[in-house]
Amino acid sequence: MKIVRVVAAVIKSINEKGQTIIFATQRGYGDMKDGWEFPGGKIEPRETPQEALKREIMEEIETEIEVGELIDTVEYDYETFHLSMDCFWCNIKQGKPILKEHEAAKWLTKGQLYDVDWLPADVTLIDKIKKNI
Repeated sequence: MKIVRVVAAVIKSINEKGQTIIFATQRGYGDMKDGWEFPGGKIEPRETPQEALKREIMEEIETEIEVGELIDTVEYDYETFHLSMDCFWCNIKQGKPILKEHEAAKWLTKGQLYDVDWLPADVTLIDKIKKNI
């Protein structure tokens, strides 16, 4: 089975009520169109996961991020490939998200994390995120 290595940003911020919020995006293309995910993408040759994540977030949402600690590496078997996804805590360093590839985005509080239809690999992270925000 083909292995696809990717990175994902769990971008945190604080809303006007002082609550931690997490940025989620809805896919606008491909077989998994309309599913919700943490933004990110494929690691290019000779890139570190952190470099790939900074590049992908700039390409997808025109935002400069600071990449923090690794949350987990998700290993998930989809029907046609195996996904290996390094997921990092991130903060916005500069800019406001502008959607280039996604059809929608939301900032979710801890209580809203299950309010969207996450893609199967991404949903495996939700409990870990909830414990740490």
